[in-house]
Amino acid sequence: MPTIPVDKSDLFELLGKTYTTEEFDELCFEFGIELDEDTTEECQNGERPQLKIEIPANRYDMLCIEGIAQALNEFLGTSKTPEFKLKPEQPTIKLTVDPSTEQIRPYAAAAVLRGVKFDERRYQSFIALQDKLHTNLCRNRTLVAMGTHDLDKLSPPFTYEALAPKDIVFAPLNQTKVMNGEELMEFYETDKNLGKYLPIIRDSPVYPVILDSTRTVASLPPIINSNHSKISIDTTNVFIEITATDRTKAEIVVNTLVAMFAGYCSEPFTVEPVEIVSEHNGESRVTPNIAPRFAQAEISYINSCLGLDLSAEEISKLLAKMSLTAKQSTEDSNLIDVSIPCTRSDILHQCDIMEDAAIAYGYNNLTKTKPQSESLVAAPLPINKVADILRIASAQAGYLEVMPLTLSSHDENFKFLRQEDDGTTAVVLANPKTIEYQVVRTTLVPGILKTIKENRKHSLPIRVFESGDIVLKDPSLERGAYNQRRWSAIYAGKTSGFEYVQGLLGKIMQTVRTPWLENPSTTSGRGYWIVEDKDNSTFFPGRGAKVFFRAGEGEKDQHIGSIGVLHPEVMGHFEIPYAASAVEINAEVFL
Repeated sequence: MPTIPVDKSDLFELLGKTYTTEEFDELCFEFGIELDEDTTEECQNGERPQLKIEIPANRYDMLCIEGIAQALNEFLGTSKTPEFKLKPEQPTIKLTVDPSTEQIRPYAAAAVLRGVKFDERRYQSFIALQDKLHTNLCRNRTLVAMGTHDLDKLSPPFTYEALAPKDIVFAPLNQTKVMNGEELMEFYETDKNLGKYLPIIRDSPVYPVILDSTRTVASLPPIINSNHSKISIDTTNVFIEITATDRTKAEIVVNTLVAMFAGYCSEPFTVEPVEIVSEHNGESRVTPNIAPRFAQAEISYINSCLGLDLSAEEISKLLAKMSLTAKQSTEDSNLIDVSIPCTRSDILHQCDIMEDAAIAYGYNNLTKTKPQSESLVAAPLPINKVADILRIASAQAGYLEVMPLTLSSHDENFKFLRQEDDGTTAVVLANPKTIEYQVVRTTLVPGILKTIKENRKHSLPIRVFESGDIVLKDPSLERGAYNQRRWSAIYAGKTSGFEYVQGLLGKIMQTVRTPWLENPSTTSGRGYWIVEDKDNSTFFPGRGAKVFFRAGEGEKDQHIGSIGVLHPEVMGHFEIPYAASAVEINAEVFL
């Protein structure tokens, strides 16, 4: 959860009331945020006390003091949701997106705040909100980058282009030296703040750039703005430009920025739109789009989740405390129509509306209820029962259970097992924290081998097993992947011990009432058998096999796993100086 420091006196002034620390802590708790710290007692030499408030990661509208105050005022009933409007309705300023941007950051959005009245703390809040959004929603500027400029120093209309680094020449923010794109990359390479953003575009043949009608550079997103259009406390007309690889997040960012600071405009809560001309990809539109979104929620669903019996009018009053305007639908008496302001991008489903109703009602005020049917009583999933049976059988055979991590490095999941990644099986993390956690595992074997590696000095043989989930891609599913419960065991010792894992497999199959089929082609009914596998390079040549299973008479034969002696190269990759045999099967076939 992001922690937002706000000026204590300014916040209480915006709330129209001075709270004790205990009172404000209780208010935060009721609203679903948390007062992390009150620095009043720590302040010295005239420092202004701050309140450090933890907010939910999806409430982008509360990343600044303005948003926190507005949300709390609406919750307390002392303020209504602002009605944002565009003026003029037909934009007079254009931002034209050049087709060359398709190579690097294809989306753009923009807006203008006219007649803004900044003071020192408002200005710092404006800058801090951009930093918070860059860190949070924008994923360190990789998805979205924003630039704010003094419009009076620029000449509309604007263009958004992608140019060769040498062709982009300007003085970056707070610098007097004019540089081109290549020189700028060298200049900021060791900068502790901007250096981490350079790799986003550094290796690209073109860099994105915002230009005005005189070809003056306004910014080089996502790195830095131009010093020419630098904003200050005296700036009254602010031009906001957004570039992105994700259009949805770009829209959220521009809406959040203008909504939080439009209240300081000469006409409060009025925003000047900008026409985005992007004909090459069909993205021409007017931004920002501050019109409310509309959704519906079932009254019966809200009441059943909360254990209440509220009318549409009562639910509507609760939702009004959470920035949502609602009324009973004219089409269906069990539905409420909900108007969602541009600040509430976190509302995606009726469950979010239900949650807001619960917060407004007060979690402490909800009555404790009993399940209305036995179907609501918790019970183990069938696959967990199967997994427990396999665990008990493995333990009885003298094997120890291990529980490695579900994430692994790409090499461990493929290269170390002498397998090729065809891109169709493994779910790859887009932004892994370390190289150890690049993919979601598609087999249990690497995790078990890593465990053996860390315990290789223990007495031999080492016999370990795991019953856990892997994840496999499936584009036909809504989420694009699915979990599969598997069971795997490895025997490591001075010899390969193939007969040990084969014996363990027999023990497992006996436990789940699955007999060995000597001749499956002529034998009907339930059973399992193995067939030599010459293609699995994880195993020593001639020492690997596929495991097949048939659920019953008339059922299809299924390839459910593999068994064999691990190749010496595999053992070498995991730095294990022993021979080992492994078995792995899909446990879900026994359901």
